[in-house]
Amino acid sequence: MKHVVVMGGGTGTFVVLTGLKKYPVDIAAIVSVMDSGGSTGRLRDQYGVVPPGDLRQCLIALSKASDLWRKLFLYRFTTGDFKGHNFGNIFLTALEKNAKNYQEVIDVASYILQIQGKVIPVTSAKVNLGVKYKDGEIIFKEDLIDTAFHKKSPIVNAFLKPEAEANPVAKTTLEEADYIIIGPGDLYTSLIPNLVVKGVKQSIMNSKASIIYVLNLMTKRGQTTDYRASDHIADLEKYLGRKIDMVIVNNKKIDDQVRQYYKRYNENQVIDNLGEDKSIVRDDLLAQEIFHQKKADKIIRSLVRHDSTKLGKTLWKLIG
Repeated sequence: MKHVVVMGGGTGTFVVLTGLKKYPVDIAAIVSVMDSGGSTGRLRDQYGVVPPGDLRQCLIALSKASDLWRKLFLYRFTTGDFKGHNFGNIFLTALEKNAKNYQEVIDVASYILQIQGKVIPVTSAKVNLGVKYKDGEIIFKEDLIDTAFHKKSPIVNAFLKPEAEANPVAKTTLEEADYIIIGPGDLYTSLIPNLVVKGVKQSIMNSKASIIYVLNLMTKRGQTTDYRASDHIADLEKYLGRKIDMVIVNNKKIDDQVRQYYKRYNENQVIDNLGEDKSIVRDDLLAQEIFHQKKADKIIRSLVRHDSTKLGKTLWKLIG
């Protein structure tokens, strides 16, 4: 059975895991823990815990538990003192406050949700993401970077403050992988944060795994404004320390009405300028349904997403 590592943050990694778990692969998710916004950010600030949001999404994606458990971990309160909070985030916070270490938190949650595979926080350190722009400005905290819509200057460097050591389990898992799948997800707030943790880049360089990058559907204002496909790859390879072996690209045109909506916010469907090469895999990967934002969720979510079944099928063709 092939050892497959999926690296990223929340929503994009959730889609990949949901699509891949249907196939006979040994899956491990290595997950960013730099979130500082929404329910996760509030719990982090008030209780000093490891940000639970992205870990929660990956646990749910790999869960084989009853629908009720999955619904509980997805449930978001809409009124009262808990308004905006997610039950799963609160549960993981309470677990951390009672567990011996964070590995026990993951072990207990994995047992309750009966997960297929492993969910591994990239680090157990409590750190903040920082980025430096070409114009010299520095912004700290993931949620502030994520909402720096005014920025026209490109990001030239991403870093953590304080620096953090990689989870030893994450390093070993990367080194033993057959495939490492990165993305989809916001380049500078979901994907690259994993790569700037001390030891991750070296473990990837030590690994014989093939690296597969799932290209985003849309650009992200303030992070990848006007980026083409090749720009995403160039930035990612800078932090990877090695070349990406395969790139998966959606070739389905997004509905004109949806594209016009995004264009108002200076975001566009990513232009595929990668040319013809056997390392570029193109397919219709677009989810037909448009995502609808929940009123209690204060984080701005992407309307268009990859279809987990389509993406899983495409990935399986490459790794099966």
